[in-house]
Amino acid sequence: MAFMEKPPAGKVLLDDTVPLTAAVEASQSLQSHTIAGLSLPLPPKKLIGNMDREFIAERQRGLQNYLNVIMANHVLSNCELLKKFLDPNNYSANYTEIALQQVSMFFRSEPKWEVVEPLKDIGWRIRKKYFLMKIKNQPKERLVLSWADLGPDKYLSDKDFQCVIKLLPSCVHPYIYRVTFATANESSALLIRTFNEKGTLKDLIYKAKPKDPFLKKYCSPKKIQGLELQQIKTYGRQILEVLKFLHDKGFPYGHLHAANVMMDGNTCRLLDLENSLLGLPSFYRSYITQFRKINTLESVDVHCFGHLLYEMTYGRPPDSVPVDYFPPAPSMAVVAVLESTLSCEACKNGMPTVSRLLQMPLFSDVLLTTSEKPQFKIPTKLKEALRIAKECIEKRLVEEQKQIHQHRRLTRAQSHHGSEEERKRRKILARKKSKRSAVENSEEQPAKHNSTNSGSGASSPLTSPSSPTPPSTAEHAPL
Repeated sequence: MAFMEKPPAGKVLLDDTVPLTAAVEASQSLQSHTIAGLSLPLPPKKLIGNMDREFIAERQRGLQNYLNVIMANHVLSNCELLKKFLDPNNYSANYTEIALQQVSMFFRSEPKWEVVEPLKDIGWRIRKKYFLMKIKNQPKERLVLSWADLGPDKYLSDKDFQCVIKLLPSCVHPYIYRVTFATANESSALLIRTFNEKGTLKDLIYKAKPKDPFLKKYCSPKKIQGLELQQIKTYGRQILEVLKFLHDKGFPYGHLHAANVMMDGNTCRLLDLENSLLGLPSFYRSYITQFRKINTLESVDVHCFGHLLYEMTYGRPPDSVPVDYFPPAPSMAVVAVLESTLSCEACKNGMPTVSRLLQMPLFSDVLLTTSEKPQFKIPTKLKEALRIAKECIEKRLVEEQKQIHQHRRLTRAQSHHGSEEERKRRKILARKKSKRSAVENSEEQPAKHNSTNSGSGASSPLTSPSSPTPPSTAEHAPL
């Protein structure tokens, strides 16, 4: 496919952050092995009796629990291998091959660049691939090329999309990582940045090597240790300053996490400003969709900052969100910010603004010294296009939050209806109703007997005491 070729008609843009579920429904005997929809060979746990019905049922329950644990892990649940296994129809493409085709076409028109090696799986996104690059006449300088497909939140027109992407190299800010080159077509974008040997803020926290695969680096760290208080204060302040800059510019972000913050000495620089333009979903979207008060990209950034601050403080992400309890931190000022962004109350009532966070004691006394003047000129027409695209992104988020809220209410109602307590209550009500009907029937029998013995000719039909006498038609006849 040529780099400037349009995407196939009717292409479905999937949200890869939507959690998948799997239920083990049956088992099958195949060459003396028991399988349950898995393509991997499962060694028998018993040499004798491994085909017993009870043993197979036990294996199914164990496998179901295994799948549930994997899907509950935020990093593993976004893994490409897992997506391909659970949903092969939507995840059958070889995205590395697609990226290589696009990058090869790009190099035909830009021969000064050369690929050194692919950086396999260094990111978490399935449809975003990375390559180590060099310039032919500067062979010692290393760069990183990132290629990404469009996502479900791409609302800019093709023309506006390509124009804004090409503006990114002109963005200058002390806390934004510079883009060396950027280009786009109707179906993807390609950006080049300088390769940083020190890696990202997440690499610093996890003491990881930047070139290693994402799962290897972050899924199960050998040592869990947070940063020092002064690092937390300084890095936090720098990140909040750049978020405020983007919010004031009206530039949608929504993609803050520790792996999107490059470390340059003691300075944090934000990465991947192109993600929102491409329409890619946030790393934390599966959390954000649970809380209806987090419904703007500004509030998304603040909530994501809470996740990042937690990771800087404790050396690992929170086990679940909202967070009910915060372990001891280097300062109570840290806990105050965490409570304002990750607690049950915060998720229920809404996020503070970035300006409010900057005024909190943890960051208000941090002095930043930089001589680089921020600069990012966006033409008025593109500003309006970005504003409309931002509103569309927020609208889809609100609609998804509403659907999840309704599904949760329905699930709770069904669970309550099927609970043992509710069944007992319905049985008691049914018995009471049965007894009441029996009493009413026994009272009606003597009344009918007396009416028959009166011999007064045709009498009006009896009316139940509990039912009102129907009005005569004369009263309701049309005038």
